[in-house]
Amino acid sequence: MTVAPESPAEIERSPNPVDLHVGARIRMRRKILGVSQEKLAESLGLTFQQVQKYERGANRVSASKLYEIARALQAPVAYFFEGLADPSEPADGEPRNDHQVHEFLMTPEGLELASLFPRLNRAPVRRRILDLVRSMADEQL
Repeated sequence: MTVAPESPAEIERSPNPVDLHVGARIRMRRKILGVSQEKLAESLGLTFQQVQKYERGANRVSASKLYEIARALQAPVAYFFEGLADPSEPADGEPRNDHQVHEFLMTPEGLELASLFPRLNRAPVRRRILDLVRSMADEQL
């Protein structure tokens, strides 16, 4: 008995890392501004479920829709790509942990930490907090 190959619809695909990143940036900007998914969706002529899919990276955001999102969230389009490696530069061979960063930013604590941390003006304080988090993470291993 032969088994038919799986169709593309049957193969579960994980979201593209760029889609995950853009979605996380949409969510972060929306939360920083205090805009609900419903309100953003309404301003874009979408359902809030579609906004959820964009934020999770489950659906890709078209260029025109990203432009509309940028306008609605009062951010330059480039904001949604900040933090991604420049594709015109050679890869340095370092492993990327985009998925972990995305998962972290999708939590309320991660989002709040990401928005508050840059407001710490004193570099020594930021380093001490980072050292504390590193030591706590090492204890988990």
